[in-house]
Amino acid sequence: MELLLVILIGLLYAAGIYMMLRRSMVKLILGLILLGNGANMLIFLLGRIVKGKPPIIDSAEKMLTEIYADPVPQALILTAIVISFGLQSFAIILVKRAYKITDTDDLDELNSTDEIYE
Repeated sequence: MELLLVILIGLLYAAGIYMMLRRSMVKLILGLILLGNGANMLIFLLGRIVKGKPPIIDSAEKMLTEIYADPVPQALILTAIVISFGLQSFAIILVKRAYKITDTDDLDELNSTDEIYE
């Protein structure tokens, strides 16, 4: 299972970087999304995949004796998902606004139209 996740993370990173190197702004945002998902999967994998109970200590015990799931990677992934959602929504609005003004999403054409709008 972990080998499959490692391969999936590598594919997400490779596809994300490939998409970010394209000239379209939409592909740039899709690359950011893929890269963010790959990073989330990496954090999930580093937290180790364990089938265990939640880390709640019974009132009769002093410490956990059974296998338990670590909550820290889960909290980090949730935080990363929320931050990446905010970044993605902001980037989509910026791309939509830039497309309305310039009628293109090609990054090379946007660089050449800088002199027109200054």
